[in-house]
Amino acid sequence: MKQTRRASFTEAALNTLVGYCVAIAAQVVIFPLFGIYASAGEHLAIGALFTAVSLVRSYALRRLFETLRVEGVLR
Repeated sequence: MKQTRRASFTEAALNTLVGYCVAIAAQVVIFPLFGIYASAGEHLAIGALFTAVSLVRSYALRRLFETLRVEGVLR
């Protein structure tokens, strides 16, 4: 059964949301190790930009692999 576009987007969005939370926590810990100091708002903005890129990438890859699966390229 083919995964719908909506299901693909929902999966990618949830995966990305969890990734966003992990990324913010990691930034708070890792940035200072490299001498980078950011406010809470800056951490959230940086995380949001990377999250948007991640969401597009995740969705595109999911659709690519679903297309390959349906066409029989992947079994």
